[in-house]
Amino acid sequence: MTLLKDKVAIITGSGRGIGAAAAKLFAMQGAKVVVSDIDAEPAQETVKAIQAAGGSATAVPADVTAEAGIEELIGQTVNTFGGIDILVNNAGYTWDGMMHKMSDEQWDAMLAIHLTAPFKIIRAAVPYMREAAKKEKEQFGAAKARKIISISSTTGTRGNLGQVNYAAGKAGIIGLTKTLSKEWGAFNIQVNAVAFGFIDTRLTQADEAGDFTERDGKKIKLGIPDTMRQMAFMMIPAGRAGTPEEAAGPILFFASEFSNYVSGQVLEVTGGF
Repeated sequence: MTLLKDKVAIITGSGRGIGAAAAKLFAMQGAKVVVSDIDAEPAQETVKAIQAAGGSATAVPADVTAEAGIEELIGQTVNTFGGIDILVNNAGYTWDGMMHKMSDEQWDAMLAIHLTAPFKIIRAAVPYMREAAKKEKEQFGAAKARKIISISSTTGTRGNLGQVNYAAGKAGIIGLTKTLSKEWGAFNIQVNAVAFGFIDTRLTQADEAGDFTERDGKKIKLGIPDTMRQMAFMMIPAGRAGTPEEAAGPILFFASEFSNYVSGQVLEVTGGF
């Protein structure tokens, strides 16, 4: 199938989890995929898997919370593939804590990755998305469809205990999405968000598993208590977590031509919860 034939797609945080599943699905659908992750090794592994399946992909390891990382990401994408058709803002992690115990560092880190980074990436992509579309309109009377998809969370749409910082970032990206859809709609750029519920990734594994992410030399423990995991399953009508592959499907919809008249929307993907 070729829903994304010859489309150039950037997916941040695509070395693992939902991002990696989306990268593989996009490539299967004919996209030229830029796999970006702060960690080089998983990014390369995703690219190898795509290429082994006959797809087209390149890895751009980058810290999207840093200006240099964003410049590298956009620059390498354009140098390699010539433009940008689809941008998926997926990179992120959690650093939980109750409000009364939360440090400035925890708060700032979550807004930096979940809200400020997508804003700056989109701004850096202006010449290759908004301005490219403007030129197409002037020359041909219409611009081809381009897509921006940002990953939110039900924590952003509903709130969640112990995640006030994450909730603020994920709610903020919804505001950015709805506003940008109005600003860029005239250029045939659809801007949407997917708000995931419980998807089985290293962010939702039992914290006893001991997985960590490292930021600025500091190890941040990932995962949630197993008791909370089991309680979540009881509240989900489907009775289980979603898989990264199931999460990738709605992202593909927003990236495809099937969403050309859908913009400014937030799709919750929750297994019925």
